[in-house]
Amino acid sequence: MLAKIKGVIISEIPYKESSKIINVFTSEGIIGIIAKGAYKPKSIYVNLTSKLTYGIFHINKRVGLSSLIEVDVVDGLKNIKKDLYKISYASFITDLSVQVYNHDNDSKIYDLYIASLLKINDGFDPLVISNILELKLLDFLGIRPIIDKCSVCGNSNDIVTISSYKGGYVCKNCLNNDIIVNVKTIKLIRMFYYVDIAKISKLDISDNIKEEINRFLDLYYDRYSGLYLKTKEFLNKLNNF
Repeated sequence: MLAKIKGVIISEIPYKESSKIINVFTSEGIIGIIAKGAYKPKSIYVNLTSKLTYGIFHINKRVGLSSLIEVDVVDGLKNIKKDLYKISYASFITDLSVQVYNHDNDSKIYDLYIASLLKINDGFDPLVISNILELKLLDFLGIRPIIDKCSVCGNSNDIVTISSYKGGYVCKNCLNNDIIVNVKTIKLIRMFYYVDIAKISKLDISDNIKEEINRFLDLYYDRYSGLYLKTKEFLNKLNNF
């Protein structure tokens, strides 16, 4: 059966002598496709079936592996592919989005992923875009932090910090050996949750605020998500280097 699917190639695996299997992340999950002869130098698939290619894939759909007929590239994500830093973040959000999708097969996860990839490709700060996505994906894991009131007492006033240990915002009355964060960090975390990634047109955030937000999300995921991401480990090593 002939079909068209839209998605991003998240991995490619050699198959037989000159072919490959590409795994495409779509709104309906991950679909495996055989690209016959893709490794032949003169193959039309050489440049169309590389990892992180966003396109419309014309396939002969079968149970199991489908076969590739044609590719219409929506965005080659070339700005990501030529920058190790951006590739690392793209790999991380791919890994994260796929694992979250495996937990909750909601097409909104795919939509958030695509919007994030495109923003990174457009030159927006990969760390900030990744953090926004991380915060939004917590909903699908069922572990969203409390960011509209104090996570301890429920007070909506006098919020002074955010704690991974306590699960969200903390007011001044419930403060107990918690690290105080910048007031802008508190406001931006809430804004990150509600912002439409696709509509972001400007990001102007200081390094110390970005560091506080990223640290909170790292600790929160470590404490509550149960996810293990090799791409995150590599990203941390890259940033430390």
